[in-house]
Amino acid sequence: MSNAVVYLCPGQGAQAVGMGKAWVEQSAAAANLFRTADEAVSLGAARLSDLCFAGPQEQLNRTDASQPALFTCGMACHAALQERLAGTETFAANGLSLGEYTALCIAGAFSFADGLRLVATRGRLMQQAAESSTGGMVALIGADEAQATELCAAAAGGEVLVPANFNAPGQIVVSGSGGACDRAVEVAGKMGLRATRLAVAGAFHSPLMAPAAEGMARALEHVELRPLQVDVWSNVTGLRHARNDAATLKKLLVDQIVSPVRWAQSCADLIEAAKAAGGASYHELAPNTVLKGLMRRIDRGTEVTTHDEPKREPVA
Repeated sequence: MSNAVVYLCPGQGAQAVGMGKAWVEQSAAAANLFRTADEAVSLGAARLSDLCFAGPQEQLNRTDASQPALFTCGMACHAALQERLAGTETFAANGLSLGEYTALCIAGAFSFADGLRLVATRGRLMQQAAESSTGGMVALIGADEAQATELCAAAAGGEVLVPANFNAPGQIVVSGSGGACDRAVEVAGKMGLRATRLAVAGAFHSPLMAPAAEGMARALEHVELRPLQVDVWSNVTGLRHARNDAATLKKLLVDQIVSPVRWAQSCADLIEAAKAAGGASYHELAPNTVLKGLMRRIDRGTEVTTHDEPKREPVA
């Protein structure tokens, strides 16, 4: 079996009270990253580590808190796994939405400190954009891309409504204005699809996030992106980023905020690349097991080891 490893990095929605705590208790490297985050990020009265370990969940769910928290937890888990997965070689990293920043940090595009500043800015900008609009998101079960596009056209009613996440076959999320989301649920029923309004702060990955994208473009101007040491997939294109094209990478990170996330496509392309290179094992960083569930729907033959908490025995 190949000793190559693929890291899968979760996005917003995976956060849960207690995340990262067990890793910090078992790994000095993980604890060090959380200490760095506590010093670098201000989340009101709470330290980032306290919010991750003890909540409350409502505050952790805020976009401006969950994004730096998830990035820190993922990178802390990765730092700890470097000891537990000794003798392996990182083949690639792939991250869902916010998780793309975790993947890029693993690939060496920027330091943990620079990545933390970027995701804290991203979270703050997206929270502000959400609060300045009345948007939402709706999960569609059983839809393909053509049906999701048809539903958006039928339910928009002159407002914003677009496909936002292509998470897995038959699992698509649409995003847009509040009224359009309400109509989307009705139209979905008529189309024979199941639809559920999501408990999110706003219309992420839609044109309603344009102010956040503009702010992120300004933030990225001041960050030097280094060449990628391993492959990372773009949420926007579903394809591998160029290893050494900082200008295009910055543009895609800006576009990602207002564009649909092509997670299923990126995973399918990643799986083919890994097979062509001799195979790899897949490891989902903390927190939670969301990406393992999506991978079951994308490719049942691809097993994912989750690391929500440390296992008792080292992972082979």
